[in-house]
Amino acid sequence: MTTQKKSKPVLKEVPETVYDSSTNQTYVKGKFLGKGGFARCYELTNMSTKAVYAGKVVSKTLLTKKHQRDKMKQEVQIQKCLSHPNVVKMEGFFEDDDNVYILLELCSRRSLMELHKRRRAVTEPEARYFTHQIVLACHYLHSMKVIHRDLKLGNLFLNEDMQVKIGDFGLATMLNHEGERKKTLCGTPNYIAPEMLDKKGHSYEVDIWAIGCILYTLLVGKPPFETETLKDTYNRIKNNQYTVPPRIGKDATALISRLLAHEPSRRPKIDEILSFPFFTDGFLPKILPSSCLTMAPKFNMQAVSGGQTCVPNSSDVQPSPRSKGPAFTGRAPLASVPEAKETPPTVAHKQDKAAVLITEMPAGENNEVPADYYLSDLYAQLCSLLNTDTERFNEADRGEIEHPASSPIYWVSRWVDYSDKYGLGYQFCDNSVGVLFNDNTKVILDAPGIQLQYTERNNVEHFYAADKYPQALEKKITLLKYFRSYMNEHLIKTGANIPIREGDELARLPCLNTWFRTKSAIVLHLSNGTLQINFFYDHSKLIVCPLMSAATYIDQAKNVFTCKFSLLEQYGCPKELLNRLKYTKVMVERLISRNTSSHDEAKDGAPSKDVKFTNLV
Repeated sequence: MTTQKKSKPVLKEVPETVYDSSTNQTYVKGKFLGKGGFARCYELTNMSTKAVYAGKVVSKTLLTKKHQRDKMKQEVQIQKCLSHPNVVKMEGFFEDDDNVYILLELCSRRSLMELHKRRRAVTEPEARYFTHQIVLACHYLHSMKVIHRDLKLGNLFLNEDMQVKIGDFGLATMLNHEGERKKTLCGTPNYIAPEMLDKKGHSYEVDIWAIGCILYTLLVGKPPFETETLKDTYNRIKNNQYTVPPRIGKDATALISRLLAHEPSRRPKIDEILSFPFFTDGFLPKILPSSCLTMAPKFNMQAVSGGQTCVPNSSDVQPSPRSKGPAFTGRAPLASVPEAKETPPTVAHKQDKAAVLITEMPAGENNEVPADYYLSDLYAQLCSLLNTDTERFNEADRGEIEHPASSPIYWVSRWVDYSDKYGLGYQFCDNSVGVLFNDNTKVILDAPGIQLQYTERNNVEHFYAADKYPQALEKKITLLKYFRSYMNEHLIKTGANIPIREGDELARLPCLNTWFRTKSAIVLHLSNGTLQINFFYDHSKLIVCPLMSAATYIDQAKNVFTCKFSLLEQYGCPKELLNRLKYTKVMVERLISRNTSSHDEAKDGAPSKDVKFTNLV
């Protein structure tokens, strides 16, 4: 049975250049960034200043009704008056005959939703880092009498420096006077506060509740009230029914319990949140490495944990006896919010960075990745996809299946095979360089060339400065440097150069876990679950990610196209992608067979029995 598609109005293509008559500025359309709701989003570059923005484009055919136009007008009016380091800046607004254009600050690292899908649960310092910035942004919004009303991971964007930016003010509202309560039911089910469901009026406290849901999701790996059905989710929210796993630190648990208090007046005010021990007593990174989009940083988890406590049910959770957080002192007006301050809330850090960095990580300490590195998940996804009627694809739907936010963070841009003597050398798209040696040890040097990461056969990881490592690794590091030099001098690279940035000392990179060659391709499986296949005959690449349930196709001309498996099931699959996905399924079967074999029938790099790609075309 095929999935029925809802009929949609046919939208005109966004022109290659758009003109703002109010400022006499012209913008060039760049790469497609994604779509959501009414809007399509593209990079838009100002031809005069060369500044690059995220251009939110809304077709006027979708704004024919008054309430649609009013909603758009309110979003623009609210966001244009906001200016804060942790709020997406609106840089401009204009229209032409066909579209409305909103120019927004570009957030190149996408959102916390993509990070969550790749990582599931994050470490406590990361959760503290992200939540701290969300609280600062909300403090500012509330001081401006703005309630966001749709705080969720997908609306928390990340810029190039991994700084959080609250965006998407489509459901935001501004209070006209103190004590005003709004009664519109809006938001995202997993983050909706109980008073909003009761429709008795809500105010700033709905954002506090959402922050609690966000912190829980970051630490636990799933939203606190999530169920299979909307009805059950709403019932759990109304009954305040959730459980904090025992592994979560007691300071985090105490804060979550206050943020998710059923009665709005029992939740802390926005300017009180950063006074809780979760923030004052724990390590707060100044900045995070971009590698944390897919891999946990190299934190000493004992040094950064806020302690352990077992919490069977949220109704039993109370702040820790030693909690320095503000106590409940009686009901406050729902709309009460402190006046805007010159200096926002601050956090006292009791640990410095040196205290939390590690030089060794035992295998499985972060409990991040299953033993098969998500191969079984990927195989199930490919089987599900290829069992649908994927050949029915209509070229007119190509734009519907594209999903740039699911693009891989790391993939192999260059490689060199010296497995007859040493192993396979490779370079990632960010210029970091690694070697998978024939003895199944691994070493990788970060892009700036200052940090080494060495993984033993038993998957214990060691971290060294590039100029200070054990004598026993001398030969392997020499080989790594040789591979790096050779690839830089002789091989063409696909991918972007990434500059050195603060926070990289916390970075922990994925590495090549296993590989093999066939007559048609080389298959590369990374330790974060990403699988890459480079096809020899046309130099195309297919990169699939089981965590994002997505595939990225890079053709011979280096054009990049990323799509979600769910969208391919819905709309069908382009032939060039479908053939490569069929080949990928066969290669995944081979990898699973190699992993489950009682003895190693084919070492890394050995072609063994070949399946020709042309046989699947």
